[in-house]
Amino acid sequence: MTLTAESASAALNERVGQKAESRMLVDGRLRQSLSGETFVNVSPATGAVLGSTSAAGVEDMDAAIAAARRAFDETSWSADRSLRKRCLLQLQEALENEREALREELVAEVGAPLMTTYMAQLDWPLSDALTYPAELIDTFTWERELGPGTAFGGDNLRRVVKEPVGVVAAIAPWNYPIEIVLNKLGQALATGNTVVLKPDPNTPWTSTRIGRLIVEHTDIPAGVVNVVPTPDNTVAELLVTDPRVDLVSFTGSTDVGRLIARRGAETLKRVFLELGGKSAMVILDDADIDEVLPNTAQVCMHAGQGCAINTRMLVPRPSTTTSS
Repeated sequence: MTLTAESASAALNERVGQKAESRMLVDGRLRQSLSGETFVNVSPATGAVLGSTSAAGVEDMDAAIAAARRAFDETSWSADRSLRKRCLLQLQEALENEREALREELVAEVGAPLMTTYMAQLDWPLSDALTYPAELIDTFTWERELGPGTAFGGDNLRRVVKEPVGVVAAIAPWNYPIEIVLNKLGQALATGNTVVLKPDPNTPWTSTRIGRLIVEHTDIPAGVVNVVPTPDNTVAELLVTDPRVDLVSFTGSTDVGRLIARRGAETLKRVFLELGGKSAMVILDDADIDEVLPNTAQVCMHAGQGCAINTRMLVPRPSTTTSS
């Protein structure tokens, strides 16, 4: 019996829904929200409900921030480089073991064409987003001597020490959830920070899966990573206003980025913003059309939802001449 595209999609959605992790990760424990509330995860390709995810409320977010603060201040995570490297490589192995399940999950909840999972949607970030910062732990210059100085009229010794910033709020978008989440996690954890990860409510499952893998397959101490899905922007905003959070890493829209910059300034947070800003393809009169034409199709890739995808094309209007 040959499956139609529609029945194959329905079967994939059902498999993904059955295997999805619906719980959040707070202080080393996978659990439902304290209120018991959930929100639905819908396939953008078919409109079908894939399943539900626990919806964090204010109390859950407060607990996650408190756990990250405590893990940074009271555990050895920020100072123990060998532990950090071991844990990142453990998470890498766990992700590798669930690569194909992740691939189907991305197709279902992101609406990603299968082809893109063999590139930036999954395979590319899985190849180095965690392994590169993990290996860099051994070679990074954590301290360096600057030699003697003469500040304030006397001899002194000068040393530069690179230290983790503290609690990092990682806020991810829906278009490339694994790629962006892993790159945020890998760098923050390798440098000794603790993290509260807030995935986009349209694509929560790849992040909640990471939470489960951390609990089941790594030695990451409780509170070092917290995964807190929520559809409520007022709950998510606590990551920007809470003084216990030291840095916000946000990927998303320009308008939300402006809001984060303003609200984060009140507690002098460090803010890293990767915002909207799509480019035009400009084709001039002397362009090699055969060379250019393949790139004109990229606006159709992943529905144009990528930071490096052109959104429009500008071409010269041909001049018209009338001969008598």
